[in-house]
Amino acid sequence: MSARKLISFDWAMKKLLRSKANFEILEGFLSELLREDVRIQEILDSESNKEDRPDKFNRVDLKVRDGQGDIIIIEVQYDREFDFLQRIFFGTAKAITEHMEEGTAYAEIKKIVSVSILYFDLGQGSDYVYHGTTSFQGLHTSDTLQLSDRQRTMFGRDEVYELLPEYWLIKVNSFDDIAKDTLDEWIYFLKNEEIRDDFSAKGLDKAKQELDIMKLSEEERRAYSRYLENLHYQASMAESTWTAGMMEGEKKGIEKGIEQGRRSVALNLLQSGILDIEKIAEMTGLTVEEVQGLKAE
Repeated sequence: MSARKLISFDWAMKKLLRSKANFEILEGFLSELLREDVRIQEILDSESNKEDRPDKFNRVDLKVRDGQGDIIIIEVQYDREFDFLQRIFFGTAKAITEHMEEGTAYAEIKKIVSVSILYFDLGQGSDYVYHGTTSFQGLHTSDTLQLSDRQRTMFGRDEVYELLPEYWLIKVNSFDDIAKDTLDEWIYFLKNEEIRDDFSAKGLDKAKQELDIMKLSEEERRAYSRYLENLHYQASMAESTWTAGMMEGEKKGIEKGIEQGRRSVALNLLQSGILDIEKIAEMTGLTVEEVQGLKAE
C-alpha cells in the first residue's frame, strides 16, 4: 500500500497540534488508545514545553483537558532513563497539585492520564503497549475493592481505578510494523512517520492532510530539518555515552580481576616463605607496601 512521509508526531505536538483546528488529530490518537470517544476541551500550559530539542529531560509534553474535565499528559521520550517510571509518577502527582485549588475537597481532585510514547527500551516485556492502573485487592478474600452506589453517583465513575492516575506506555521500537487494529495504525505512524492509504483509525485522515511535510513553508522545513539533525545527534551522543560507559565498566571489571589475582599470588608466595617481600613485589607488580599490607592481614 502507498504511504506518505509525514512530520514526526513530537514535532507536530510542539508546532501544529496546539491549534484548535487540529484537535481532531490528537483526539483520534487518544480515542484509539483509550478506547473511548475523546474530545479535547483545551490545551493546558506545561513548563516542560520548550522550543529547543535538548530541553529539560529531553522530552516533549502536551497537557490537555478533555470533555470530562480529566487531564491527559502526552510525552515523547527518546533517551534511555532507568528511573522513567518514577518520573512519570512524579509528573502525575505534580499535575494533581497544579490543578487543585487550595481549600477544595479531595473529591475535586482531577483524574490524570499519563501517555508516554517511548523510543527506547523500557524494562523487560514482550508487548509494545502497557497499561497501568491502581486497584485494591483483599488480603484474605482476594476480592477487588469496589465503589459504593453513592460513590458512583457522586463521582460519575464505576470503578476505583477510574478515580486514580493511570499510565499508558507505548514502546514504539518494539512494534513489528504489522497493524492488526486501529491503534496499531497509529503506532505504525509514530514509528515510521507514514500513514498507509488503507488505514482507517480516527484522526489519521486529518493527520495525513495536516502533517504533510510539503505543506510546510520554506522556513518551517528548514526548522524541521534542523530539528531532525539535532535529534539524530542527540541519539548518537546518548548511544555513544552508553557504550563508553559499558566499556569503562568492563575495563574496570577486568582491572579489578587482575588486581585480585596479583594479590592472591602474592599472598600464596608470602605464606610459602620461599621469597622475600621485595622479590614478591617485583614478580606480582605490587608495591612493597602492598605486599607488607597483605602480610599484616
